[in-house]
Amino acid sequence: MNINIVLVEPEIPQNTGNIGRTCVATGAVLHLVKPLGFSVEDKYLKRAGLDYWHYLDVRYYGNLDSFFDINRDGDFIFTSTKASRNYCNIIYRDNVFLIFGKETRGLPESLIKKNLNRCVRIPMKQEARSLNLATAVAIMVYEVLRQHNFENLPFKGKKDILTKEDS
Repeated sequence: MNINIVLVEPEIPQNTGNIGRTCVATGAVLHLVKPLGFSVEDKYLKRAGLDYWHYLDVRYYGNLDSFFDINRDGDFIFTSTKASRNYCNIIYRDNVFLIFGKETRGLPESLIKKNLNRCVRIPMKQEARSLNLATAVAIMVYEVLRQHNFENLPFKGKKDILTKEDS
């Protein structure tokens, strides 16, 4: 199962660092579309990603057009608080690209309008403007993994201390 996380013009280094850590833990590829609101050498990015950053498969793009030119064969899913389709009500295929917009404005409205049938949202209360970007990414990634029975991820911990009687 190939999962790709696409951050379009991310602004907050801590979010991107946390998302990078999620990518490493799940085997997802991180795609960063410039301009970035921080340097990839940023200490906050590194702190949030801890010592995982060197394990991360991260790819950079100068702009959104460049991203789409290079990744033509992907199954693109666009996330937006403006979408009407629940993220759980679609089937995620192999080589899925989960596309997220910047923290302050989300994805460009023109992109959303052009791809309405591929847009999803995470349900939340009306009063909530949005979820934290890193949280939204984790929710979506684990839904994709759940649908594919957590392919290539171990079900047991490093030290499985529970015995049959405990579980």
